Parts: sequence; structure tokens; C-alpha cells
Amino acid sequence: MATYPGKDIEREASCASCAACGQTTLAPAEVAAAAWEGPAARIVAVEPESPADDAGFTPGCYLTTVDGEPLRDIIDWRWLAADDVICVGYIDLDGEAGEVELEREPGERWGFEFDGVLFDSVKLCRNACVFCFMRQLPDGVRPSLVLRDDDFRLSFLSGTFVTLTNLKPEDEARIIEQHISPLRVSLHASEPELRRRMIGKHAAHGLAALDRLLAAGIEAHAQIVLMPGVNDGEALRETLEWAWERPGINGVGIVPLGFTKHQTALHESFTTPEAARGVIDVIAPFQQRARAERGTPWVFAADEFYVNAFGAATPAHIPPASDYGDYDMFEDGIGIVRSYVDEFEEVCENGLAAEAAETLAARNLTARYIVGEAMQPFLDAMIAASPLAGRLVPLTVRNDYFGGNVNVTGLLCGCDIAPAIRAASEKEGSSSLEEQGSDAGRSNRASSAANGNVQWTFPQSEDCLSELECPASLPGQAEGTRELFLLPSVIFNDNGVTLDDMTVQDIENAAGASVSVVSCNPCDYLPEIIKLAQDEP
Repeated sequence: MATYPGKDIEREASCASCAACGQTTLAPAEVAAAAWEGPAARIVAVEPESPADDAGFTPGCYLTTVDGEPLRDIIDWRWLAADDVICVGYIDLDGEAGEVELEREPGERWGFEFDGVLFDSVKLCRNACVFCFMRQLPDGVRPSLVLRDDDFRLSFLSGTFVTLTNLKPEDEARIIEQHISPLRVSLHASEPELRRRMIGKHAAHGLAALDRLLAAGIEAHAQIVLMPGVNDGEALRETLEWAWERPGINGVGIVPLGFTKHQTALHESFTTPEAARGVIDVIAPFQQRARAERGTPWVFAADEFYVNAFGAATPAHIPPASDYGDYDMFEDGIGIVRSYVDEFEEVCENGLAAEAAETLAARNLTARYIVGEAMQPFLDAMIAASPLAGRLVPLTVRNDYFGGNVNVTGLLCGCDIAPAIRAASEKEGSSSLEEQGSDAGRSNRASSAANGNVQWTFPQSEDCLSELECPASLPGQAEGTRELFLLPSVIFNDNGVTLDDMTVQDIENAAGASVSVVSCNPCDYLPEIIKLAQDEP
């Protein structure tokens, strides 16, 4: 999944009015900015002794123009403020508007930090994609999760994928003038009628815009959401041929259809080994040609295809790190497994894995690392063959909140994680918080803001827990060990909440066990585990 600039999406979804963000009154600067005819960039920090500081700017002020040109986003700011002498329009804390000339030394920073990267509204999607994940979410999710952005600026700044179907002529002219490149473009299919059926009536507009931008020197990374029996097979070959003929398309990432239980139209993806290998086989000739002619595989299958095709043997079949280059499609699930496998091998070779295992053993601890089902086939096998066997034990959690084929760790929700921890803790006889005191250890372990007033309850039915039960003892694990429950940080957003709005404290309350938030890659989380173990009594 692409990383969204949370401030901008949250603001667009929740702060259309002061009431939406819980405010009863607005400061004078906010009132003036809301009444301003153009966009206004709110300043949240000013670097000491910078030109901004020297001019008297403080957090809460706004910038409105640079040399008379409006500031729509951070791209405009970088473009317009490139000189060493600029005239900025502003709104001060009293709500008064004015202009001031700023000057800096060559290479000096202006000293402004803005609230987000977009200073106007997020450009929204106008498509009707049959596979749209945001339309498959359960009722009641926070508004930002269902805000369907299709903004070329976020594509450039944050790696989100756009269809270009909402581009206006002035948008295209701006992309070309400011060379906003590369963009990440949702391609899906090149055949016009097939693409129209997949994304809606504006499909042709987006494809024509892409061609014009490519002809003007703009580069793009393309993505294909692959649907069984729709745009796979021969249709996929045709789409890849179309993209290959356009050298400005630097690469193509192919991701499998994702679907949840909260809809009825979609029910299968490339989950069987045969189906997953079929996709890998289709792209193999294109990769071979691309390596020979362009020095890169060019087209990449998402990690899910390899995991579904090879299961526990995935590490032996995933492409080498050299294929992934700078891992610029990492957020789309392309190269994550290779990076993880290489790091795990590194920590086994450099002794970090053995050190972590020894530290855990010395304190009679087992680290239970929360993962989604997508990791289970190969992660269990890797750990079992490492020095961490029996000390780092993945706790695989099924995603019942979304259901369908959603199984990656980053989409796990607190309402599934908490009962999994509770079940594992009870099964293994771990010390619960109730035994140690209801608040024992929580304040130091929670890495996000606690919300102690929220109480979560979960049905303890057979259906709820049947997939979560663990064997009475784990391979290689000593009897009577205590457990550290570890949550990968990718589960939480910048505000410290899961996709179902649970904090670390909420999960602890519901699980009846202490949890700790750690990193997602072995080189980082093993030192964190060592520190956690050393801090245990």
C-alpha cells in the first residue's frame, strides 16, 4: 500500500468546518485564511535565526503567495521559492494580510515548516473502479479511510497511484512546466473497452493524458491491479506490450485483486499456487527482454504472487535484491519479502539473532511477534532454522475485520489482534495484566497516546477463537517461559491508532496483556527486543 500524507487526508475528510475538528471558535488568522480567495499555507514551525524568523513569522501564521503567485501546495513553494530573494504574501496572527520581502544566503533554508503538503483541497477520484478497496470497507470507519483521492501531487510527493482521469488542461500544463515527474499511474489495462469496464467512463481521458505527458518528457511508474479472468492472461500481455512501447514508463508493478467480506461482487484472486505461478510465467518473457535491453526486469509481480505460488519455499524463489534496485515499489508490496529475507539472513550471520535469543533465554522470555497470515508460510520456516528458534515465535493473526483475502500485517486491526493475544496468553499460561495489577507496565510500553477511557469487548465464541488457538507448547520453546507480545509499527498510523481506531492502550485493555510496538525489519526490531528483554524484571 502507498503511504498517504496523513495530515492532508485527515484534514480533507474531517475538518471541512471548525465543528468537524472539535473547535468552537477560530483564531483570527484562521478566520482570515478561511475567507481568503486562494489557498493558504499554515505555518506550524519556524526555524530559529532563519529568514522566516528574522521577518517575524511564528507558528499559526499563513503564507498565501510567492511573488504574487498562489501557493497551492509544497510543490509550488519549492518551485516559486527557488530564488534567494522572494516576496511572500502572508496572514499574521491578528488576521491581517500583507507582503514582505525575504532574502537568504545561497543554500540557506527559508525556515518554514507547513501543515501538510497540500494547501488547497485534495483532488478526488471520479471513477467507478470495480475493484476499489475503499468501497469495500465496513460501515463506521473513520472518514479518511473512505476519502478517494486521485491527486497527481500526492502521486509525485507520496507515491500514491492516480488514474489521470480528472486532469484538466491547466493541470497537464503545470505538470509539464514544473516537471512533476515521475508520477505513479494506475494503468490496469490498455485496451480501451476493457479499461472502461474496469474503471468507468473517464478511462479514455486518463490514457490520453498519460500519452501526452509521456510525449512531453514526464516519466511514470505504472500499476496493474490484476483481476482473474478480466485483465490477466492475454489482456495482461497486451497491456505490457503497450507499456513497453512507451519508454517513459519506467516500470510496471502488478498487484493481485484484494477484496473484503463487506461486498458480494468479488470473491477470488490469485491465491492458489497454479494461479499465482501463471502470472509469474506471463511476465517472465517481458522481464527477460527488459534485462537484456534496459538492464532491469521492468515488470514486477507483487510479493503475494510468490508467497501464494511457493509457500514456505518463497525465499528460494523470490527475485534477488538486484532486481528491485532502490525498492521504489516497496509500498506496493513489491520487494518487501526479499528485503526481509536478506535482513534476516544478515542478522543470523552477524550474530544479532543469537544475541537476541540468548538475551531472551537468560530472562526466560519468548517474543511473540504479531504478523498477518501472508507472512506465515515462510517466516515460521526461516525462524525455525535460525538461532531464534523457540525464542522469536510469530503469532499469526487472521484478519476477520476485513475478511476476504486481506492477510497482510499492515492491515491488521486491533479487534483481531487483541483476542489473538488473549488466546495465546491463556493457552501458554502467560502472566496477564490482571495477575500483575491492571496498569502494570502499560505506560512505558505504549508508544502511542493512551486512551484509558475506552473499553473494548470481543465475543469469545468458538468461531472467533478457533483459528487463533495455539498448540500447548511451541517447537523449541522452554516450558514456563514468559512472553513479550510485539506489535509491528506498520499496524498504526501517525496518530498511533489502528485501522479500527484502537490505540496500544486499547489493545492491552482488550487483550489483558502488555504489548510493545517495535519496528518491522529484523535489523531494527531485534535490538529493540534485546532492550525490552533487558528491561524485564
